[in-house]
Amino acid sequence: MATIQVICPNCKSDNVIKHGTTPSKEQRFLCKNVDCKIKTFLLNYQDIGRLQDTKKTIVEMAINGSGIRDTARVLGISTTTVLNTLRSYEYLIDNVNYKLLEKKKLGSIEVDIRPLYEVEMDEMWSFVKKKSEQRWIWIAIDHNTGDILAYVFGRRKDEIFLKLKELLQSFKIKRYYTDNWGSYYKYLDEDKHRIGKRNTQKIERKNLTLRTRIKRLARKTICFSKSIRMHDIVIGLLINTLDFGFLI
Repeated sequence: MATIQVICPNCKSDNVIKHGTTPSKEQRFLCKNVDCKIKTFLLNYQDIGRLQDTKKTIVEMAINGSGIRDTARVLGISTTTVLNTLRSYEYLIDNVNYKLLEKKKLGSIEVDIRPLYEVEMDEMWSFVKKKSEQRWIWIAIDHNTGDILAYVFGRRKDEIFLKLKELLQSFKIKRYYTDNWGSYYKYLDEDKHRIGKRNTQKIERKNLTLRTRIKRLARKTICFSKSIRMHDIVIGLLINTLDFGFLI
């Protein structure tokens, strides 16, 4: 009699139990690791779109410029599978870089030693369906490291900037560097605010990186988002992967 050890394909835990069968009598398993992102799984899938490796590849292709149909053609799966997989990661996307807000422990004492940040802020144009339906992304990055601290999507309006400013309240900010867009000098403290291109080179470089990696953000392309939800998910996955330490 042989025993097969079953390992969770997502978290690699061996804390796995049997969990009934599928309508086609395939054995289903349940991972009991509370931190695992998946609930049940099979050892052998007939539909390759359900494999964890396939889901990982879908996300990697999305954040490296592949469109929905590109991904479906390459992997031999349906566009519905691609869309559903990307949507399944939506709840894991953050708009704030919480990794930089973690408190440090000195012995058994938790100490808040957050640094003072110099922040570059800018807004980048994109669109959904057609160019008249603009979808701007507002970004704030660390002036010294270039890491994104927070971002929001919306129109190029004051209320959207105020959402970004609210997200930055968790950070200790001593200086803001921006261009001369009206929202900045209306709502930022004058003694902390500096206007000009001299100190916003890192965020311009970051914008270029995003436009290069995601075809949805390119100014001249036939690839564009058809829905606000997918537009925000794909760009959010890229930012969370590049800057927030998100692991697929």
